Amino acid sequence: MTDAAGNEQQVGRVLVIGTGGREHALAWALSRDPGVSEVHIAPGNPGTAAVGTNHEVEATDPAAVAALAERLAADLVVVGPEAPLVAGVADAVRERGIACFGPGREAARLEGSKAFAKEVMAAAGVPTAAARVCRTEDEVVAALDELGAPYVVKDDGLAAGKGVVVTEDREAALAHARGCEQVLVEEYLDGPEVSLFAVTDGTTVLPFEPAQDFKRVGDGDTGPNTGGMGAYTPLPWAPPGLVEQVVHTVVQPTVDELARRGTPFVGLVYAGLALTSRGIRVVEFNARFGDPETQPLLSRLRTPLGSVLKAAATGRLAGVPALEWGSGAAVAVVLAAENYPGTPRRGDVITGADVEGVFHAGTALDADGRLVAAGGRVLAVVGTGDDLAAAREQAYTRLGGITLDGGFYRTDIAARAAEG
Repeated sequence: MTDAAGNEQQVGRVLVIGTGGREHALAWALSRDPGVSEVHIAPGNPGTAAVGTNHEVEATDPAAVAALAERLAADLVVVGPEAPLVAGVADAVRERGIACFGPGREAARLEGSKAFAKEVMAAAGVPTAAARVCRTEDEVVAALDELGAPYVVKDDGLAAGKGVVVTEDREAALAHARGCEQVLVEEYLDGPEVSLFAVTDGTTVLPFEPAQDFKRVGDGDTGPNTGGMGAYTPLPWAPPGLVEQVVHTVVQPTVDELARRGTPFVGLVYAGLALTSRGIRVVEFNARFGDPETQPLLSRLRTPLGSVLKAAATGRLAGVPALEWGSGAAVAVVLAAENYPGTPRRGDVITGADVEGVFHAGTALDADGRLVAAGGRVLAVVGTGDDLAAAREQAYTRLGGITLDGGFYRTDIAARAAEG
């Protein structure tokens, strides 16, 4: 991205906080920005080590992250995961006078508490599902009776994308609620789901193109919810004007309401949406880039990422033009470890992952320097092409060259969209 005089904007030294596939994709995209001089990642993973320098840090320790940023003389800190944001890492970094992309602790409650998000949406007039906040089993029973099946029960706090149960089984809904301190029981929303990211400096909103992710673990959207088994972009079936409508009715009012409360949101607003028979409804808000949508989105983004994130972090987003995208499509498919989303098997050796389009999520190096599985979602493999069919073919071809004992993946990511 260039300034008004046509000069490349200098971003400088960037520190990315986090360990997963989202952080690998962010670090990869930042390393390709001519305005970025150095990329550092903390703690990072074996994949991020190939595009920057990894550093040990406890990502949810605000003082430790701020001290590292100061020691590295970082010009910009990008906080990837939700837990450090909710812990107040962005606040601590800003207190050191360092630009930070990511909301402060109070604004990050938009993701950290679903009850808070509902309160903000109500104040801002944002359309969302009817919901009841419940702390006792009697309250849950009453809410299930009122709102009916399919039952939707959400853990109020952070749950790494696995805190939601959608089921026709009343006992399963109750069992999930019993395992949470506080839950939201919501009405079921029909229609396809869409993810829309928007960068904001607390005032101006700059949207990405929409994407769709796949939460269920199995083909045909079967099995339990996960952190995400795949994603694709763009959405050839999306109605015209969708992005503009979501910005106008969902993202901008939410950003404005948080600013009105004195807790401006600086960072990435992730709106999880349902396109229902009654119009757009917000399913959830996240306070950071989504995983695995980030991987295919950044694979198509042509605007230098670092310039956009720094403009948001320094209150200059109004001067940034609309984002530019490459033609064609991108599809990401997640390779998961055996038993995910339960307790995943760790330590199995991974081979064939050293190819373009592979983003590390749950990997590590063993004592012999071999790449091994170290989490539930191990890799996100991205394919790109002129259309979704070509992007799918490339993603699954790349997956076919990777081995992980017990590893599995969905075979139907973007299949229906590719078939029209």
